[in-house]
Amino acid sequence: MEGMTQPTSYGGRPMPPPPGAPAPELLVARMRGHARRLFWSALVLIATVGATAYFYDNLPAPFENWMLLVAAGLVVLLLVVLPYLVWAARVYTIPPRRVIVRHGVLVRHRSELPHARGYQISVRRGPLQRMWGCGTLTLDNGVDATLRLVDIPNVALVHEVLVDQVEVSQILAHRDAQSAPNPAGSAGPAVPPPPPLPS
Repeated sequence: MEGMTQPTSYGGRPMPPPPGAPAPELLVARMRGHARRLFWSALVLIATVGATAYFYDNLPAPFENWMLLVAAGLVVLLLVVLPYLVWAARVYTIPPRRVIVRHGVLVRHRSELPHARGYQISVRRGPLQRMWGCGTLTLDNGVDATLRLVDIPNVALVHEVLVDQVEVSQILAHRDAQSAPNPAGSAGPAVPPPPPLPS
């Protein structure tokens, strides 16, 4: 029938590339820690704005209004802006080949863990994390540095995605290793010649 195409996936997964072809680096997921970490910062911002509006022009001396504004600005900077920058700077990215953790405000740090090597995934969820559906994932393969995905939302879904990516990456790595050309130049593993037939 005109207009029909071949299926592009099996069971929701994208079709793997041909053997030996480089897999495109697509984005599977990108996330930050749960925004509930900014709850107290939001309360401080509301309280600071309310107190500043109430006391402004109600102080004994006019110069105290400027002192009030400076104090309010420092409180907002230290307890609202800086926590937000720290939260926004920590980003977890999951491409098809690895897990990437970026963090740091002034000095940026980057850590990676490839899916193809495999790693153990442990989940820790406290009472508050269970209420919000978030948790902390620890990824460890015994060789590279341990990665911690702290307080991420939808932790059960992210755990499932990571397990799936490890499985697919190891299948593709095994397939590419099997289809790699041998030193003789032919595809596949080297096969010894058959013994001569008896005369």
